[in-house]
Amino acid sequence: MPILFLIVFIDLVGFGIVIPLLPFYGEHFQADPFVVSLMMASYSLGQFVAAPFWGRLSDSIGRRPVLILTLFGAVLSYIWLGLATTLWMLFAARIVGGLMAGNISTAFAYIADITTPENRAKGMGLVGAAFGLGFIAGPAIGGILAGSDPLNADYQTPAFVAAALSFVAFVLTIAFLKESLPPEQRTDKAAPRPNRWTQIREASSRPGIGMLLLISFLATFVFAGMETTFAMWSRRQLGWGPEQNGYLFAFIGVIAAVLQGGAVGRLTKRFGEANLIVQGAVALAIGMIMIPFSTSVVPLIVAMTVVAYGFSVINPALNSLISLRTPSNEQGMMMGVARSATTMARVVGPAWAGILFAQLGKEWPYYAGLVLMLLVAYLGLKSLKDNEAAKRAALATANGAPAKDEDRASPID
Repeated sequence: MPILFLIVFIDLVGFGIVIPLLPFYGEHFQADPFVVSLMMASYSLGQFVAAPFWGRLSDSIGRRPVLILTLFGAVLSYIWLGLATTLWMLFAARIVGGLMAGNISTAFAYIADITTPENRAKGMGLVGAAFGLGFIAGPAIGGILAGSDPLNADYQTPAFVAAALSFVAFVLTIAFLKESLPPEQRTDKAAPRPNRWTQIREASSRPGIGMLLLISFLATFVFAGMETTFAMWSRRQLGWGPEQNGYLFAFIGVIAAVLQGGAVGRLTKRFGEANLIVQGAVALAIGMIMIPFSTSVVPLIVAMTVVAYGFSVINPALNSLISLRTPSNEQGMMMGVARSATTMARVVGPAWAGILFAQLGKEWPYYAGLVLMLLVAYLGLKSLKDNEAAKRAALATANGAPAKDEDRASPID
């Protein structure tokens, strides 16, 4: 697990480097807020297309080859980003990067391979911590390299630095990462495979999975809309450029790393994954309504701390519960389906937030986020007992004991 943590961390530093400057990069090519949101969403569109493919492939040939291939593809996408001279090139580079980032489902499947049901949430949280740490260093580095002036930012250097970091992760994977999926647990490459939509439909029909996928979609939909429009909001509200946004996203990364690096495991033991979903949804709702009323740095930091807590606890809890409901030889496929749900949310969420931002005003993505997160909290409460019973059944099965009748998951979605 330590080497996977390091690889994901280095790769996410590269990803985080370009986050603060992308909205300004789009506006540099005369894109309006809606087009900027589409450009941000294009990356996730690539992820949506690729995630089930990489998940199925990793179930067949192992996790390591998929990680090697996609990390090299990420290197090429960042180089293309740095060389972009038109808006279409910016879109294309982000789509290619998204196609390669579909490997995140493979990283989660790797964790599922090497953890037990008891420490599954902790393992998922450690990968989440690598994301968080990547967002500590990445946005700060990207902001410093791009500069504080939104009109004269350096867009090329951060992209090339991101390419170099992804190349380091690529080399480390080749040199040190061991395969986690034994040959006897792999699926038959020659066996017929359902397409993405069939996989999503089949996965959603399983007891409890459909509700978890819906909650995951909505939570990511709201967070992605905030993430996409925030730089444009802060420029208009506070006069910020890439550097200031980079520092704030780095701060979010600190919160996420602290929570997912250790606190999630303890929180899960105390409250359980199902309760953490409700907690995270309520926190995101509170944070969303606080953002548009923040007129200075201090209240904005408080709002973003609440947002960071909510999203940092809800994601590992959802991934853990989905994994616990899935057979070991389908972990890659199911993580790919789950990733498809969240990446589709990262496609439509930014587009929807961009429409609200452009048509109704800069505060409206956050007002809408409040309403949707209250809905997520309701859905989490509705499925609370079912999710708790499913975990007890998975633990009993893992320990060799038959699940009690009252702990067998029942379809509620």
